Amino acid sequence: MTATAARYLYLARHGEASPDESELTDAGRQQAVLLGERLRAVPLAAIHHGPLARAEQTARLAGERLPGVPLHRSEAAGDYLPHLPAREELPPVAADAWLGFLGGFTAEERERGPGLAAAALAEFTGPVAGEEPRHELVVTHNFLVGWLVRAALDAPKWRWLGINHANAALTVIRYVPDRPPAVLLFNDTGHLPVGLRWTGFPEELHV
Repeated sequence: MTATAARYLYLARHGEASPDESELTDAGRQQAVLLGERLRAVPLAAIHHGPLARAEQTARLAGERLPGVPLHRSEAAGDYLPHLPAREELPPVAADAWLGFLGGFTAEERERGPGLAAAALAEFTGPVAGEEPRHELVVTHNFLVGWLVRAALDAPKWRWLGINHANAALTVIRYVPDRPPAVLLFNDTGHLPVGLRWTGFPEELHV
């Protein structure tokens, strides 16, 4: 039987992006550097990032603080709709609002997302082969963080909705053999000064 070991998955949303999302703002670049500093003591084996500029720039800037850790571009770490719920899946009180929100995406976006979401679960979750624990960082987007947290908690597929993540905040999930996944940290901004926290997060949810 092949031995398996724990995987520690570090999830970070990209830093704050410009209005057209083509690059990081000055604040976003600072957030990315501080994210890298936060992870300097972690024995990361790899940094995975989505293909969009804001995720790639965040990964590169964080990676500059983490010498020797390779960067890998992954479509599965991108920005997409992971699951399109039917009305009957949703709480009646929220169904109209959420279906209206999801209806604003193109047919292509609605069709391609679930396949990428399945690929993300296959690529980034679960214990790893071998006897050594593996630590990996995925620099991604709000929707995928919500999807992977939902999966770790074994929540219904629609529950990726309503899980919000601040720019450059950190979530950590541990996967070990023969146990359910454990969410160790969620949306942790302890590495960011007050002025750089909460960007990308709905203002009514700031605490």
